[in-house]
Amino acid sequence: MEKIKVAVLGATGIVGQVFMWMLSNHRQFEIAFITASSPRIGKSYGDDARWMLPFEMPDNIKHIKFEELDYSKLEKLGIKVVFSALLSEVAMRVEPELRANNFWVFSNASALRYDENVPILIPEVNIESMDLIMGQGFPEKGFVITNANCSVTGLAVALAPLRKFGIKEVFVSTYQAISGAGYPGLSALDISGNLIPYIKEEEEKIDIELKKILGIEADVFPYCVRTPNLFGHLETVWVKFRESVNEDAVIGAWENFKMEELDIPSLPQKPIVYDKRVDFPQPKMSFFGNPPGMPVFTGRVRKEKDRIGFVLLVNNLVKGAAGGSIQNAEAFIKRFGG
Repeated sequence: MEKIKVAVLGATGIVGQVFMWMLSNHRQFEIAFITASSPRIGKSYGDDARWMLPFEMPDNIKHIKFEELDYSKLEKLGIKVVFSALLSEVAMRVEPELRANNFWVFSNASALRYDENVPILIPEVNIESMDLIMGQGFPEKGFVITNANCSVTGLAVALAPLRKFGIKEVFVSTYQAISGAGYPGLSALDISGNLIPYIKEEEEKIDIELKKILGIEADVFPYCVRTPNLFGHLETVWVKFRESVNEDAVIGAWENFKMEELDIPSLPQKPIVYDKRVDFPQPKMSFFGNPPGMPVFTGRVRKEKDRIGFVLLVNNLVKGAAGGSIQNAEAFIKRFGG
């Protein structure tokens, strides 16, 4: 089957690098166009991208040259699918223009995330939200689909199979890797040997997005902490349900949470991986799983009075960012074709 040509915008940032890595050997998509800041135009990706992922850059993306964003050029190349790793302030301008020019935009940026007709899509959690693109004018016009905030993504996946118990309250503390701040991000003098108990707008995003994605009316109480580990957001969670729930019911719901009917390439056979070891999960496991970095890992389930507590780990760059956008594109193509 002929692969679908795609563009990656903002290809040199750390999320852009994950797009490039995951798309370098994708069975449906082929990278045909990449952009970055203007000084890089005409240079090769392998020569000018400062690779920051914990494995080597794939050889088959090194030769791709940066180009200036040109909508007519994208059309000539037969590109409809555009992956956006743009900074939010740039995405706020560029993504509506792409949509107006009939492109299908799968964005990691938060710029349009709260627009009424823009889905915050996690396929295994709220696939029905894809219908919102009709409100943007699809199929006659283009659209934007966003993925969720990286911390919200892991939390929403872990809570999705627990909705049947009636989620009433969620208390969550996140311990977020420095890669979530982008590159260049925090000064080493600020974060080395240190924790910073505030991440701008992060707690507000968790409150708003979690309820929208899960379709629940619940009280959400988040705290967000920046930690010096490179990859992976660890979260401790306490949930109060409307029903009486024990540990076995929660673990069973996770174990039975399978999405064979979605049948998209980047979706793990088990989206949630639970392990009963007392020291599981840990950020060093962020790129574990198949596909690497795509499962959400959970552990340390316990019940205290009327609440269930657990720990979760989400790869903030893969499942929580670029991989989430790629899944969204796969789910769209499965439903509507390329």
